[in-house]
Amino acid sequence: MRDYAQRLIAYAAQQNQSSGQDHPAAFGVCEKLREPLASLSGLNGFRSLLSRALALAGDEVRWLRAVHIKADGSLECPAEMSELDQKEISDGENALVAQLLGLLVTFIGEPLTLSLVREVWPGAPFNETASKKKESNQIT
Repeated sequence: MRDYAQRLIAYAAQQNQSSGQDHPAAFGVCEKLREPLASLSGLNGFRSLLSRALALAGDEVRWLRAVHIKADGSLECPAEMSELDQKEISDGENALVAQLLGLLVTFIGEPLTLSLVREVWPGAPFNETASKKKESNQIT
């Protein structure tokens, strides 16, 4: 999921640049997933899932502990973000999106998770080589 998360963040970052948005790309990824996930599980279900992903990612990347989830399910950047270098921000983004995708895989399975992501980002250049490698390793 880390590799998939990195590709998804890179794709979202390209979209952010063209639209002039200045928040971390991972926040945009979470924002775009909010609507379809909230329609499946309700806003509180989405907030719970995002809260768990944020807690797990916060164990890996300390600055994420200062990120807050607003009542509408959007993420609020901590003031300390202005003091972080790009690598620290990137590490946090990757951890958050990977945890969110990992939780989705746990709850709805990999095929549905990947289908949901492709539905939200139809033009994203994703392939499922990681899944296919995993399957071929299990067969041999």
